[in-house]
Amino acid sequence: MNSLHCENVYEKINGIESSVQEAMTGSWRSRGIGHDVPDLPGRDIQVLPPLLHPDKVGLSFREGQGRLLHDLASIELQAMELALRGLYDYPEAPEQFKQELADLCVSEARHLKLCLDGLEKLDFKWGDWPVHLSLWSAVDKTDTLLDRIFIVHRYLEGSGLDAGNQLLRRLNGVNAGDSEKVLYVINTEEIDHVDFGSRWYRSLCKDQGLDYIQDLRERIQSLRPRLPKRMEKINHELRKKAGFEEAELQVFEDLRNSFMERYDKGRSN
Repeated sequence: MNSLHCENVYEKINGIESSVQEAMTGSWRSRGIGHDVPDLPGRDIQVLPPLLHPDKVGLSFREGQGRLLHDLASIELQAMELALRGLYDYPEAPEQFKQELADLCVSEARHLKLCLDGLEKLDFKWGDWPVHLSLWSAVDKTDTLLDRIFIVHRYLEGSGLDAGNQLLRRLNGVNAGDSEKVLYVINTEEIDHVDFGSRWYRSLCKDQGLDYIQDLRERIQSLRPRLPKRMEKINHELRKKAGFEEAELQVFEDLRNSFMERYDKGRSN
C-alpha cells in the first residue's frame, strides 16, 4: 500500500521512499491500478473542517505548543502527500522536475517526523486534536502541471513561509525551546521547497511561450475559488530567498489585499 492510501502516520513515513520509487518508475501501472491516487488520503485520527476544531490556547502554555506542532504535523503530512501525488499525477513531467519533487517529498516526511517527535517530548501524541485536509482539497485531478506548481509550491508553501516566520517570532518571546527549534528547521528548509516551485513555474511558462507574470495574474484569478484564504503579512525577504521576484510579490500582495477587504466587509456586515 502506498503512503497515500495508508492510514497510520508512522507507516506513511516509513513507506514514503518505496512509494516515491513506485511513483517514479510507474510500477503501479503494471499491477493494473490505473491511477493510484485516492480521493482523500488515509488518516488514523479525526478529520474535521477547520471551523469545527477546538479553540487554541496561547503559545506560552505547553498545550499551546503541542497544538502548534500537531497542526504543523498535519500540514507537513499533506505537503508530503501532495508531493507524492504530483509524481503519480504527472508522469509526463520533465525527469529533473520529478527527481527534485521526489527529494522534496522525502524532505517533507522528515519534517513530519520532527513534528511528531517534538509532540512526544511535550507529552502529547498524534490524534490529541483533530486535523483538516484543506491543503489536499485545494488541488484537483483536472489541474495542469502549472496549476499544481502554483497551488502547492508557490501559494500554499509560500504562505507557509509567511506564517512560519510570524510563529517563530511568537515562540521566541515565550522561550519555547525544542518547539522553536523544530519550527526553525522546517521554515529554513521550506525556502528551498518554495524556490523549487519558483524555478519550475518560470521554466515551464517559458517552454510554453507564456509571460510568467501575466500567467500568474490570470492563474490566480482562475484558481482563486479553491485557494485557502491566507491573510498573513507577506514576508518579502523570505520569499525573495525562495525565488520570488518583486513583480510576483505584488501580485500576491494584491490577492492578500482582496482577501482582507472581503474579510473586513464581512465583519462590518
